[in-house]
Amino acid sequence: MIQDHSPALGATPASPALWRPSRTVAVILAGGTGTRLGLGIPKQLLKIAGKPIIEHTLAIFEAAPEIDEIIVLMATGHVPDAQQIVDKAGFRKVTKVIEGGDTRNATTRIALDAVGEGDVNILFHDAVRPLVSGRIVRECVNALWSYSAVDVAIPSADTIIQVDENDCITDIPVRSALRRGQTPQAFRSPTIREAYRIAEGDPNFAATDDCGVVLRYLPGTPIKVIDGSDENIKVTHPVDVHLADKLFQLAAAQAPRLTDHRSYSEELIGRTIVVFGGSYGIGHELTELARRYGAQVFPFSRSTTGTHVERAGDVEAALKTAFEATGRIDHVVVTAGILERGALAEMDEETMDRLLQVNFVGPVTIARQALPYLQQTKGQLLLYTSSSYTRGRARYALYSATKAALVNLTQALADEWADVGVRVNCINPERTATPMRTRAFGEEPEHTLLAAEAVAQSSLDVLISDLTGQVIDVRRAPGEATQAVPAQTPRVADETNVASATVG
Repeated sequence: MIQDHSPALGATPASPALWRPSRTVAVILAGGTGTRLGLGIPKQLLKIAGKPIIEHTLAIFEAAPEIDEIIVLMATGHVPDAQQIVDKAGFRKVTKVIEGGDTRNATTRIALDAVGEGDVNILFHDAVRPLVSGRIVRECVNALWSYSAVDVAIPSADTIIQVDENDCITDIPVRSALRRGQTPQAFRSPTIREAYRIAEGDPNFAATDDCGVVLRYLPGTPIKVIDGSDENIKVTHPVDVHLADKLFQLAAAQAPRLTDHRSYSEELIGRTIVVFGGSYGIGHELTELARRYGAQVFPFSRSTTGTHVERAGDVEAALKTAFEATGRIDHVVVTAGILERGALAEMDEETMDRLLQVNFVGPVTIARQALPYLQQTKGQLLLYTSSSYTRGRARYALYSATKAALVNLTQALADEWADVGVRVNCINPERTATPMRTRAFGEEPEHTLLAAEAVAQSSLDVLISDLTGQVIDVRRAPGEATQAVPAQTPRVADETNVASATVG
């Protein structure tokens, strides 16, 4: 259990006794049935961003160093479904997947029994809040060193009104004192146990909120409120599904960066990387960088090797060349892409076909051909999108559409290939200095563009990470004037061998 023992600034200890919990347990409340979503399955089993909602939620607590154990309370009849998700994802902290109760207070009682006796930190979290952050989890646990009950909330942006049975306003509370509650809610185990023990004597007791139980039955107990986040939404209504999916698209996954050259060499020596579009731009920089760290890299492109990514025969031959030379393929990278500007109605069929073939059919063809090789090494397919995938842009509609398609392809293949251990990710760089961008937009101030080397470095970090199904943003730090290296000029007018850069 890794915790920061320093109390929050201005905190008042809940009791003079030193709190020494034996462990910290996250209880994931997954008892919802999905009736408000109109589903035939519990909403926590609905897939968002390629994974069941509950899997996203569990992943946050699995990764949180403050959490020692996870217990899942699942909707009646769906415990095997949740257990299968846990087993497939390899969540090591999950110790129990059990059936919840008919009501929230019954479920909490089951959870307390499952946690067992002893002094324990307990965090209750809604399974259908998959965008909770590690920061929120950490602050909840740290607050328990000073308080015995902790809630998570955000300020209300809307005016809250109180109405009577006729829907007429009776009061308008001062908004500055109001908060919108979220989860997790965290407790020292003796506090939540005592609150529920007292509540059992109340014939009118009904709980929908565990902090509310403490507030009502242990009124002298301070309940610390820490800041939640607008992204920590609860998937309850149909619109929430779309919002959560879009938030996952916009959330930037982070690949850990190693500390030195030796660490990268230890990871990459002996690996084989195939780069389609490896002659210029990001593909070229990634090729050179990986080679410096000891990887065997095979770049292919239309201009240097005559490889057309949309042709299955060309892709098959390229992969075979790399495999016969090294006996393995660990990573396949697809940076090939073209950008043609112009109104869709004015674009000729040949241009449209070339753009669709190279930008979408090519990656699909490569994915199909690469899978048998990547299965052998439990490797990774890495694709590239553009910031335009989040919103189609005028005068490059097909480019935007193909980049959005690659995001969906990434998430779908990550799900399809999880059983065979093959990872799939997608890099989303901001505007980058590449020959393709120069060709489309002309010369631009260097300080406004990201260097291709920076994207290559982030790409390498993703390749040696355990990420899958993620869209990884590559951005300059706010206010940072990154010096972009001038893009290399292709020797021929062949844009399909350069990396696809974002078009902001």
